[in-house]
Amino acid sequence: MDYSKFMDANFDAKEWVNSAFRNHKDSGVSKDQYATTMVMKLQVFIQEVNNVLEEASQQALQNLPRVVRELDAVKQESVLLQDQMRVVKQHIQKVEQDTSQSMQALLKLDGIKSRMKTTADALKEADNWTTLSADIDEVFQSHNIDEITDKLCGMQQSLLMLVDTADYGEKCLQLEKLKNRLEALLSPQLIAAFNAQSLDQTQKYVKIFESIDRLPQLYKYYHKCHKNNFLQSWKTTWDSSQTKSAVSDLYDLLLSAWHTQIKWSAQVFPEPVSIVLDLLTQTLTSLSPPLPTVFNTLVGEREKTLDVLIELKQISGRFAKNLVSAVETYIQDASFQHSSSIEQLLKAIYSPYQLYTNKYRIYEEVALTKHLDSIKLDHEEVIDTVQLLAESVTKFFSAANSANERCIMLTNGFCYSGLLDAYKTYFVAYTREFRRVLINIKEKCRTGARVDIEDWSDFQNALRIIQTCGNLLMQTEELDTLVASSVLDTLGHLVTCHSPTKESSQLVLSSCHTFQFQASLFLSSHTDTESLENLVHKLEEGESPPVFAEITSDLSKLSGEVHRFAFDIVFSQLKNFLSAVSGMEIWTSQSSGGAMTSDLPTFSLSPQEYITKVGQYLMTLPQHLDPFTLQDSPALTIALKHGRLPYTNHQEVPDHLADLWLESVAMGTMHTYTEEILKIPQLTAHGCKQLVTDIEYLCNVLEDLGLRSSDTLSHIHTLLQVKPEQFADTAELLPQRVSHTVGSMRGIQV
Repeated sequence: MDYSKFMDANFDAKEWVNSAFRNHKDSGVSKDQYATTMVMKLQVFIQEVNNVLEEASQQALQNLPRVVRELDAVKQESVLLQDQMRVVKQHIQKVEQDTSQSMQALLKLDGIKSRMKTTADALKEADNWTTLSADIDEVFQSHNIDEITDKLCGMQQSLLMLVDTADYGEKCLQLEKLKNRLEALLSPQLIAAFNAQSLDQTQKYVKIFESIDRLPQLYKYYHKCHKNNFLQSWKTTWDSSQTKSAVSDLYDLLLSAWHTQIKWSAQVFPEPVSIVLDLLTQTLTSLSPPLPTVFNTLVGEREKTLDVLIELKQISGRFAKNLVSAVETYIQDASFQHSSSIEQLLKAIYSPYQLYTNKYRIYEEVALTKHLDSIKLDHEEVIDTVQLLAESVTKFFSAANSANERCIMLTNGFCYSGLLDAYKTYFVAYTREFRRVLINIKEKCRTGARVDIEDWSDFQNALRIIQTCGNLLMQTEELDTLVASSVLDTLGHLVTCHSPTKESSQLVLSSCHTFQFQASLFLSSHTDTESLENLVHKLEEGESPPVFAEITSDLSKLSGEVHRFAFDIVFSQLKNFLSAVSGMEIWTSQSSGGAMTSDLPTFSLSPQEYITKVGQYLMTLPQHLDPFTLQDSPALTIALKHGRLPYTNHQEVPDHLADLWLESVAMGTMHTYTEEILKIPQLTAHGCKQLVTDIEYLCNVLEDLGLRSSDTLSHIHTLLQVKPEQFADTAELLPQRVSHTVGSMRGIQV
């Protein structure tokens, strides 16, 4: 029987019993016998455990007195040890007090020894300087480079110990002159080694120049040697082909030079990346002719300045991108902790463009103005002029979109402030021309004369111009969205990521990818940089460029002017019908047809011809408006939102524009009619009844059209109907201007 399971911390009695009974089949006995046997075995085992526990308890009780005695002994020993440690501490304190003066004396002696050793070393180095400088001329005459180098290194080491001597400055000058002699002696061999790309010789000279602290001078020889070769190649290339391909060939030459020189320089120079990049930078800044002159020549030959500059910028951009990528690839396995060299090279690449980017707004304005001049807006026939206006919208915004693309391609988006200013000038010029054409159309249309009621061609033309205004507003909004997204796509990541967010070897060039540095490649003014950065922040917050708010406001005014023009066309007939109302003789007549009619009821009178013409015109107006305004045209809706119809003040445009037009014309009719009524000098009783009849007729027409009369017309109607004795009480409740005027007309004192 396995008793080890009883010592398990997770002992399960049921599991143990089940396990034991699973094995009883092999014993050949029944379950009861097997269980009885197991119980007996467990009882025996329990008895054995009890015996063991009893023996262990007896032994523990017997050993307990001895343990107590041993604990007392340990306690006494610990007290004794504590007393001894206290005595030792007192002895140590006494020794420190007795020997403090002796230790100070020893420290003074040690300081004296150190100063004496320093003095001895200085005297030795001074003597060494004298010894070395005594025979330096003979060493130079021997032309033994290694011996000369050793002498100069020894003098240089000695000079470090002679800093506080009186003639230290003279010794420095003397040593510099000797280094110059050695440099002059080595320069022909050094140049030959650079030209031959000799590793052994160059490594030897690097050690020599490093030992005498003249490595920067060595780099100058390296730069001068290879730079002259590059400059000669550039001069030959430009003289043979004064085209953009010459610039491309120059960049190819420099990129090839990077790959070849970095491999060679890495074997001889301690900082090869900076040295090779400085070589490329010096080459670009020393070109003859320089790149600004080359660009001026290339741009001056073409009319499309921006297009030529973009082509050149693409060439420069490819070179800069390939070079930076090559540098980042190389420094993954190298130590390069300074990005100033790549920054200077990028500035040398893009500096020729600053002359143009600083005037980018002017160049863009010229390009857009030339395009605008090419858009024809005028024609002898009105319908053709309207068609030209409609077609001009697509051409106009095509140029605006192209300007946005040019800004990205030429300036990487850093001249968006100039582009927005150019947009403002461009839109102002276009709307000015639009208004000029609109004035010409107004002169050709017969808005001021009486025309055929059935001729609606002028209104149709005006409505097409309104649709053109709507298209202008819609595409302006699209251009606003396009520019905002373009600015954020090109500049947003630079503004929000000023510092690296992860560590990698490529991040040593992170300063070259910051907003401030990238902006400095295209903008020379710090103010322009801050203004552009603020613009990006505003766009990120959901705001719109301020210039588009001004442009939209101007286009809204233009839409309002066109709506007024279209309204005048529709309203001209009604205005003619109502123009002579105030001077009609009927208002001062006493009767109709010679009979006394003052006592006749109002319904016995008929509305006059002028008001029936007005009513007929208003009743037929919907059928003339529907074909033009029922069409599903978002442009008409947008134009109406920005350019309100006269005599309306709707915050939202209704589903059917014809309803709004009808309301506008009706309100204009009532306004004109009421103003004409208030000009009537005198009303007889008959004239008053006739006017009431005319007003009621107009109100009935308006009601049939689903419109209600204006408050002013209702007030006049009320004052004309009221009896003279009740006039004063009624007038108190109505506007003073209307009540006084109507009272004067009726000869009633208010």
